[in-house]
Amino acid sequence: MTDKNIHTDASTDFNPRHVGPSFASWLEEEGIADEVHEAAIKELFVEQLLKAMKERKVTKTAMAAALSTSRNQLARILDPGCEAVTIGAIKRAAEAVGKTVRIELVDG
Repeated sequence: MTDKNIHTDASTDFNPRHVGPSFASWLEEEGIADEVHEAAIKELFVEQLLKAMKERKVTKTAMAAALSTSRNQLARILDPGCEAVTIGAIKRAAEAVGKTVRIELVDG
């Protein structure tokens, strides 16, 4: 049961003139933009890899075997916070589920 008379500050006091700088500029100001961007890329890769594994019904044990590695090493590949994962490991993981990795330089 909801009370139609309940109002939150966010819904009643929003004023676009009081919105601060963009999230991207805040990350830059804090000096963490590159770190956050890298973490987001790794998070997206892990999400896509897990989705491909699920679609192909590849277990983590089978994936580790396909990569000729241990489940612990696979866990590191699947850990978005692990910075020790090489491009080669990412490439092999993608190939194990029938995918390729594309890395490109773009004007920034």
